[in-house]
Amino acid sequence: MPAEWEPHAATWLAWPHYHGDWPGKFEPISWVYAEIIRNLAKQERVELIVDDAAGAAKARRLLQRADAFSANIRFHRWRTNRVWLRDSGCIFLCGADTHVRQKLAPPLALKFRFNAWAKYSNWRLDDKIGSLMASTKIPTPSTRSGQAFAAKSARKIGHPHLQTHEIRPLSAGKRIVLEGGSIDVNGAGTIVTTEECLLSKMQQRNPHMTRVHYETAFADYLGAPHTIWLGGGIFGDDTHGHVDDLTRFVAKDTVVTMVEHNSKDVNHAPLRANLRRLQAARDQDGRQLTIVELPMPQPVIFESRRLPASYANFYIANGCVLAPVFNRPNDRIALNTLAQLFPKREVVPIYSGDFIWGLGAMHCMTQQQPA
Repeated sequence: MPAEWEPHAATWLAWPHYHGDWPGKFEPISWVYAEIIRNLAKQERVELIVDDAAGAAKARRLLQRADAFSANIRFHRWRTNRVWLRDSGCIFLCGADTHVRQKLAPPLALKFRFNAWAKYSNWRLDDKIGSLMASTKIPTPSTRSGQAFAAKSARKIGHPHLQTHEIRPLSAGKRIVLEGGSIDVNGAGTIVTTEECLLSKMQQRNPHMTRVHYETAFADYLGAPHTIWLGGGIFGDDTHGHVDDLTRFVAKDTVVTMVEHNSKDVNHAPLRANLRRLQAARDQDGRQLTIVELPMPQPVIFESRRLPASYANFYIANGCVLAPVFNRPNDRIALNTLAQLFPKREVVPIYSGDFIWGLGAMHCMTQQQPA
């Protein structure tokens, strides 16, 4: 699995339609999407999923009004329950290692099971999306580059489609539930995740799996034999501990991690515990990580509910980084920090004060397809 900062062929998105994710605040969400797509389409192809022809026409009109429509946008008419493709979509891999100069294979797609974070009932359409994404023809040359990985139970779709793998590794008849937001990789063999998400009995994804089972799956399917386990996630996160609100790789040896300096804040203790784990952690080569601390935004509250606002939920595209901001004083620190970490990319602030009412941000809604 390549790191997110490695070259993309495309970014996948699903156009918002489910009002229940933003009750009472749905109307502004499409305009947030337009701003995101306007920036992405300048850098890479946008694969945009819409429910039907009417949805495609509506999205096209709105994008045109916002000066965000582009020939770099490709529509797919597939029904979805929700828009969080980081979790419901397939995970794209690259099929060969360019360092050994071997003949390159087509890209690969891993289709994990999706069950709406073991929490919500509306997921059956979303569980089909990964297979649909994987069966889509790739409008790029047949030569590929990327990383080698070990895979089992392969079912080849055939070039010029992706190869896709259905994941049934450890217990007969049981497919792994794994959301893209629960993991982050450095593209060199290390993956970071949380115990709260994958090992807790609350919102339990895979009752048949233990810590060692996950580590084996990460090695076999993602080419990441070294796992760093963090503890708990941030307050208000309905996924129960996704790591993309906590800690993100920004280079093979560097992570940015959220901290909360207010000792009375509910996030202070768990984030401090995660920081200590990172300080004690090593990468795949046994080296210490460079750790960049990023302060949490001041609390974002709507209808008396603390929302999971986090600057860690940024998305790294080919020429830019889409960064959620919340009209809080720490926005400036977050943007300046990301600009220092990504000097060759434009850091684009995306106001997410309304968007976070859906309990997700830039990283949750996107899924990268590597070049």
